[in-house]
Order: sequence, then structure tokens, then C-alpha cells
Amino acid sequence: MDSKPREITAYSTSPRRPRLVPAGANRQWMQKTIDHFANRCLPLRIANQCGWFILNDIDVTAVWNGADHPGGLQITTAAGSKPEHVKSHFGYGILTWTIPYLFRTPPGYNLYVRGPSNSPKDGICALDGVIETDWAVSTFTMNWKLTCVGVPVTFKAGEPIAMIMPVQRGEIETFEITTREIASDAELHREYQAWFESRRKFLETFNATKPERMTWQKDYFLGHTVLGETFQGHQMDLKLKNVTDGIGGDLPPVSPLEALTDSAGAKFREQRVLQQAFRLLLHRIRALPGIRRWGSRQPPER
Repeated sequence: MDSKPREITAYSTSPRRPRLVPAGANRQWMQKTIDHFANRCLPLRIANQCGWFILNDIDVTAVWNGADHPGGLQITTAAGSKPEHVKSHFGYGILTWTIPYLFRTPPGYNLYVRGPSNSPKDGICALDGVIETDWAVSTFTMNWKLTCVGVPVTFKAGEPIAMIMPVQRGEIETFEITTREIASDAELHREYQAWFESRRKFLETFNATKPERMTWQKDYFLGHTVLGETFQGHQMDLKLKNVTDGIGGDLPPVSPLEALTDSAGAKFREQRVLQQAFRLLLHRIRALPGIRRWGSRQPPER
């Protein structure tokens, strides 16, 4: 493999310069699982690190009224003003960030742009895009679609709004998928059966009483097969290169990267759920036969 790093250049097109940083392995919801159990899932942690974050540089809150036109989305900052670089451009509850960089990748490489991986955010969904950044002379936008009507969604300063990753153009089209019976590969079938039996026994013990529980199967995490073989190219961590500042000047501060989800609008969502539950209960009560007869009674004639 060529040891010389391939270069991605982010040409600044505005005095506003959101930070670019390597994506971290941690996610807030993973940290909050019992005994940080989710951190044992190596595929999640590797995916978490597959790219660089573009960080938000100002607190922004958006509320959608459900309308299709751009005016249906209300956007404000913490100070109550409307930010110029965050807009409702497309309508349909889509929140659009103008990214003030023109990216240039090596020849033949696109830039895959998406939301921060494995970072669910209540009330909104990141929209992915792929840009041919080895030739395009235009910037791109990062878009998120609100999914709930009347529920405020806030992006904090320092929170990732996008994650970028280079992908080789055309490479995926060189692959083909074929289905086969696993028994057609005797060695693979033998290894799979050994893993399956090991996993079955582990789950039986794990579901037993607590003192008898096994701790954790680490075969994949450590790059081992059940038969004791080790894969030499196994990765337990990614080491993305830091972004080199070739411009200088003041940059926005970086907030803790593990705070990738926030509780903005949580009280509004709780109220909404309670209201819906109450309406459903009231509807069911009114549907009861006895209640209908009682409601249909006429006052006695005098």
C-alpha cells in the first residue's frame, strides 16, 4: 500500500469557518448503556470513526408546522435571530446548512456526506449525499429533514452536522453478489458451525442466573475465530489524520464530541405523547356501548 497520504483540501469560501475534526468512536447513547455495553460492538465503533465531522458553529433551533413550502419551517438562534447560513430552502421540513468549503479530493474520489454515524436525533433525520469533489467547482449543502410537526429540534454549537468520507468513484460498481449454500464451502461451513455452537452455549449461560453468567465473547473484537485463528489485518480502532489549518486565525471552540445528541424539545415530545395517549383513551371510552347509550339519552319530558 502507498504510504503517502492522499490529500483532501477544504478551500474556505467564507469568513465563517466551521471546524473539521476526525470523528470520534464514542456516542452519548452508547456511553449510557449498562456497563457501556454498546461499546463492545466493534462494528459500531469502527463506523463511528469512518470520516471527519463538520461541526455546527452556532446554536440553532427549528420547528416545522407541516407545510410543504419553505415558510413552514421556523429557524432561530439562541439570541432569537435568523441565521443566514441555515435556511429552509427546499420546503417539506428540510433544514439546510450552507457548507462554506469547496472540497477537492484526489482524482477518481467522491465525497460521501451524511449525518454523524450511529447518532439518532429525535425529530429529525440526516439526508445523505455523494459529490464528485475531484472536479466540481461548487459548494454543497448539508440537509436534515424534520419528521415531527410542532416539535422543536436544536443543534448545539460544536455538535456535528455532517460527516464526510472519501469513496472511490465506480468501485462499488465493480462488485457483484452471488448467493450460495454455506455447505458448498466446507472450511467456511466448519468454522461457522463452530461459531454457531459457541454462541448458542454462550447465550444459554448468559441467560442463566447472574452468578453463572459468562462475561463477554471477544472473538470478533480481538480478531479471532472460534477455532483460534487470528486475522492479521484486523482493526480495533481507526486513526484518522487531524485537519491541518492552512489559513490561521481564530476558530470556533470545539465542544465535547461525545455529546452528539441532546434533549432539546424533550418536554414538548413528552407532552405530545401524553396528549395523544389521553385522546386515544377518551376515544375508546366514548366507543364503549354503555357510554354511547348514556350519551344518547334525552332529558325526560315534563
